[in-house]
Amino acid sequence: MAKTQKTEIKIEKKTPEVVGTRGRTFEGTVVKKFDKRAVVEFDRTVKVAKYERFMRKTTRVHSRIPTGMNVNIGDYVKVQECRPLSKMIHSVVIEIMRPVSQGVAKWKDKKLIFLTFHFPWRKE
Repeated sequence: MAKTQKTEIKIEKKTPEVVGTRGRTFEGTVVKKFDKRAVVEFDRTVKVAKYERFMRKTTRVHSRIPTGMNVNIGDYVKVQECRPLSKMIHSVVIEIMRPVSQGVAKWKDKKLIFLTFHFPWRKE
């Protein structure tokens, strides 16, 4: 009998931060930020059949922030669905589309003011 050489195969263990994504992708603004998660808010239009009109609704999604990604309140981010990570978290932040430093929002009197909804005639 011929001796066969055993080849060692290294299997890298997945870290808990690495999560496979699936499903829909959303883009929205970070409203709240915690240690490992962020609350992303985005608008969607819903048709009201009774009135034959469209209504704008706001949706909030709790998303996991991967290690090494620096997300701040006011950032415009892309989020994708994944398997349930906890009771509330069902999505992961994929990338930062537009950081807050590029003029999306600013802090004034301990309130976050979004410049995309800024009206010149309103005194803030």
